[in-house]
Amino acid sequence: MLLPPLVRKSWRDDRRSVLGWAVGVTVFTLVYAGFYQQLKGAAELKQQALPQGMLDFLGVPDLVSPAGYLQASIFSLLGPLLTLFCTITLTARTIPRPEEDGGMELLLTVPVSRTRFAGQRLAAAAAVATGIAALPGIVLLIVVAGTGMDITWSNVTAASTGLVALTWCFGGIAFLAGAVSGRRATVLAVTGTLAVATYMAQALSDMAGGLHWLRWLSPFHYYIGTDPLHTGWHPAHLLTLVAVGAGSAIAGVIRFDRRDVGV
Repeated sequence: MLLPPLVRKSWRDDRRSVLGWAVGVTVFTLVYAGFYQQLKGAAELKQQALPQGMLDFLGVPDLVSPAGYLQASIFSLLGPLLTLFCTITLTARTIPRPEEDGGMELLLTVPVSRTRFAGQRLAAAAAVATGIAALPGIVLLIVVAGTGMDITWSNVTAASTGLVALTWCFGGIAFLAGAVSGRRATVLAVTGTLAVATYMAQALSDMAGGLHWLRWLSPFHYYIGTDPLHTGWHPAHLLTLVAVGAGSAIAGVIRFDRRDVGV
C-alpha cells in the first residue's frame, strides 16, 4: 500500500534534518549509557555533594544505581529536551512553514480536503517524532543487554514508552498552536514556554509539600513522576499523555479546516 503523497513529500523534504536528529539522539544515548561503569564513581561523588533538594528538583532519586543513573542522564532532562525540540521543530513545518513561505497554495492544489491535508502532514511529523523518541529506549535495550546493567528490559521499555507519549502530548499541542496561528514562531514560543513551565511545576511539586497539586497539571509527572525505571508500567499516566496529544491534534485539524489560510 502506497503512502499518501503529502506524507512522502514531508519525509523527503525533512530527510536531512531527520537523519541528523536520529544520529544525534543515538550518539547521545550511547555516550551516556555506555560509560555507566566508568562514570559510576563520579556519580557517587556527585550524589554526596548535591543536596537532596537539588536531586528532588531534577527528579533524580539517585545517581548510583543503573535506573537512577539512566533517569538522571537520559530520561529526566536531556532526553526529553532533545526529543521535544525535534518534535516541535518538525511540527512547526506541517502547516506554519508552507503558510509563511507562500507555498500553501501549491500544497492545497493536491486533490484532498483540508482535513486530510492537515491529517497527512501531521501523520508524517508524528511518525518521525515517534521514531526519534523511541531511539533512546531501543539503544538502551542493547546497552543493558551488553553491559549487564541491573535493570529489567520491561522498566526500560516503560520509560521509553513514556518518552514517546510525552512527545505525542507536546506534538499535539504544537500542531494546535500552528493550526491556529500559522506561524512557526508562535509554535516554538507557546510549546516551549508550556514545556518549561510544566517541567518547573513538576520539579517544584517534588520539593515543596504545599505544592503537590501542581504535579497533576504537568505532563512530566505523567511521564517520569512515577519513576518507571524503578516501578515499571503505569498505563493510566501514559494514556493521559496520549489523550492530551490526540485531543490537541484533533482540535488543530478542525481549526485549520475552518480558518482563512494565508497563501
